[in-house]
Amino acid sequence: MDRIIIRTNWTNTVQEVHEFATEDLIDASVRDRLRAAFLDPEIFKPAKSRQDLTEETAAGFAGLAQRLRDRGQEPHQVAHFVNRLVFCMFAEDVGLLPDNLFTRMLERSRSRADSFTANAEMLFGAMATGGAVGFESVEWFNGGLFEDAHALPLNAEDIEDLLKAARRDWSQIDPSILGTLFERGLDPAKRSQLGAHYTDREKIMMIVRPVIIDPLAAEWAEALAKMTALIDSAPKRTAERLLSPTERRRAEKLRDDATAIHSAFIERLARFRILDPACGSGNFLYVALRALKDIEHRANLDAEALGLPRGFPRTGPENVLGIELNPYAAELARVSVWIGEIQWMRRNGFDAAKNPILRPLDTIECRDAIINQDGTAMHWPPADAIIGNPPYLGAKLMKGLLGPSYTNAVRALYTGRLPGFTDLVCYWFENARSQIELGNSQRAGFVATNSIRKNTNLPVLHRIVNSMRVFAAQSEDRWALNGAAVDVSIVCFGLDDKIPVLNGIPVDKINADLTAGLDLTGTRILSENNDGAFLGIQKSGPFDVPGTVAREWLREPMNPNGQSNSAVLKPYWNGDDVTSRPRDVWLIDLPLGTSETDASLFASPFEHVQSTPDSTGKLIKHLRAELGDRAGPRWWEPHWPRPEMRTRIAPLTRYIVTPETAQHRLFIWLTPAVLPDKNLIVIPRDDDTSFGLLHNRIHELWSLRKGSDLQDRPRYTHTSVFATFPFPEGLTPNIPAADYADDPRAQAIAAAARRLNELRENWLNPADLVVRVPEVVPGYPDRILPKDEDAAKELKKRTLTNLYNARPQWLANAHAALDQAVADAYGWGDDWRAGVAANPAQGLPDDEILARLFRLNQERAGKA
Repeated sequence: MDRIIIRTNWTNTVQEVHEFATEDLIDASVRDRLRAAFLDPEIFKPAKSRQDLTEETAAGFAGLAQRLRDRGQEPHQVAHFVNRLVFCMFAEDVGLLPDNLFTRMLERSRSRADSFTANAEMLFGAMATGGAVGFESVEWFNGGLFEDAHALPLNAEDIEDLLKAARRDWSQIDPSILGTLFERGLDPAKRSQLGAHYTDREKIMMIVRPVIIDPLAAEWAEALAKMTALIDSAPKRTAERLLSPTERRRAEKLRDDATAIHSAFIERLARFRILDPACGSGNFLYVALRALKDIEHRANLDAEALGLPRGFPRTGPENVLGIELNPYAAELARVSVWIGEIQWMRRNGFDAAKNPILRPLDTIECRDAIINQDGTAMHWPPADAIIGNPPYLGAKLMKGLLGPSYTNAVRALYTGRLPGFTDLVCYWFENARSQIELGNSQRAGFVATNSIRKNTNLPVLHRIVNSMRVFAAQSEDRWALNGAAVDVSIVCFGLDDKIPVLNGIPVDKINADLTAGLDLTGTRILSENNDGAFLGIQKSGPFDVPGTVAREWLREPMNPNGQSNSAVLKPYWNGDDVTSRPRDVWLIDLPLGTSETDASLFASPFEHVQSTPDSTGKLIKHLRAELGDRAGPRWWEPHWPRPEMRTRIAPLTRYIVTPETAQHRLFIWLTPAVLPDKNLIVIPRDDDTSFGLLHNRIHELWSLRKGSDLQDRPRYTHTSVFATFPFPEGLTPNIPAADYADDPRAQAIAAAARRLNELRENWLNPADLVVRVPEVVPGYPDRILPKDEDAAKELKKRTLTNLYNARPQWLANAHAALDQAVADAYGWGDDWRAGVAANPAQGLPDDEILARLFRLNQERAGKA
């Protein structure tokens, strides 16, 4: 009782220790702190989180890694060496290296930097096998990190930086720093984030909690209730009387029964296995192991509170299994797990394991998780739970980054189960589903980009919901990936029978597209919509030029072929031109099928395409070579010139486009003289009725539900939105506009659509603010220019995005009139008007609109 120690232990914070002697209690401020420990403990919460400490420390090592690389050291050796240094700092701060041995080694090397290598190799050698450095005994560490004594040479500046780092408190460092420093050792330029190997613990818990913690906690709650009932029913000795022999035997029997229940649960935890089949540097495994040990610790404390033996922790690194292709990352995963184990044991009053401290973890394997070298399927070890963050790689990128042979071999393995063109992550989902179906696992939880629930990736989730259940999911959540915020989906699935939870809300069922309620994943493509929408041109090269350059070329004399450059220059719009102000960009559009010799006769445009590098300094010939079999030999043409789309818009007076991704679902008119970029969806119709059938609330709802997302911008995927949308009967895209010109429904929609477009154009380009200037040669749309500087400032604010953000009443009224006309065309007019009377902003409820559209889709698909 001679001293009082207060240790903080808030989640994801750096542990702090407050200590004072009994005689210090004469100080009122000390008494206030002791009182606060019981009544206001929040005042002790550390201001710095473990993540903050990890970020600061990782930043401090970036310079050392860069200098070592600059001196010609191999990147993997740099990464390996830096992590050895980090672990030594951790080991001495938790007492595994005695008497600040690593720091003293650095101080000894300070005066003679050339002695560092020999000194470090002496220490590393002792740690590799166990031994001594001078008179100091060193424990046996090993575990792969110290498999040899090799150390890289350092100079005086490096040693000073290490000494500064060594003076930090490394005992509370987050093990994720190992992955961070490994990545920076390979590429020190990655300083905008903690590294791809770092995932915030609270994010990981969004999977670990429903897949591991909640089910095991429920099991323990049930077991504890039984144990408590047994203990409570046992005969009790009182001050008035002793227990009879029969009562003692009965009490002992009930106590033994309760002990057996506790022992069975602990045995269950000891045998519980958690697999991360894409474990990287081990963050998911580290968090999962801590959670498992916390559950065991809680169970032991609860048993002790009932008067039963408490027991020593039996869960440990052997409970986690991993698969990782990169040998260095696999090594880091093992070390991260062991650091997490050591920290947990120390924080909860237990000694770390010894001999060796870092036991080799063969359960974390270094291999491909999907396919063997001979092309056969790679099998995963049985595990109670499967978790992780599999690699994000879209189907389009697989051949370029993984190679055609590997990609083709993987896709061949899943023929009949998954589409031939699906994102890489889908194979992890299907393998986990198969493991559960075979009885080799109980539950799984993965992170994927939110494209997992759309288009060609959707079948893998269909297979999951058809054979088991998605019991917890986040349809969208923001995660950090490669320094950028990415919208992801979190999917937890298995044979669980608990109430599903979607986005934190209990629901009856989670559909394959991670929605609840109406399941639209069964919609089918309608033949009447075939070839009704197209992607714009994908240039993949320096085919775009500013309008100022294009106009210089338009004014040039005729080329040697007797043609003007106007034959190969077109205004070029992308999504930004639609949502903001037009950028005045033009496309070099050499005639499709033209030979290289004939193309070169358009001298200035051809020279630009041939000699202009991209942002990385590569010329177009080299870019196309990298694209491989997708590129084709005609490098002077856009990568995907979309000849069919061009053919469809050529005879029209105008055509409709919508940005593929945009905050608001917007449709506008373009003239055929303007070519659309690949991020515009092209609808080759020139009648106002078609425009109105697209730019209304009914179609917008369908596009939001059937499309996908890019961060906070909905994506209009024409193959899943337009292709499946049931237009009103008699007004479908396969019917020429002339055939329904006399239809009153079409006329009402056209009138409302014309009015909407007229009002918007008047707001975007008011006559008193703009002048219309003919282009330098005929055949192109007039240029719309501000009258003066004040007009230019005002016009910058006049964008469709700003307009729809503000949504003034005149715009709302115009859309309401159009929505009513489209509802009448469906035959829903009376219901719509009744809905507007009850709620002017709504018409029909969203779910009712979607349900009606879905029924129409099914009816028409069935007739086809």
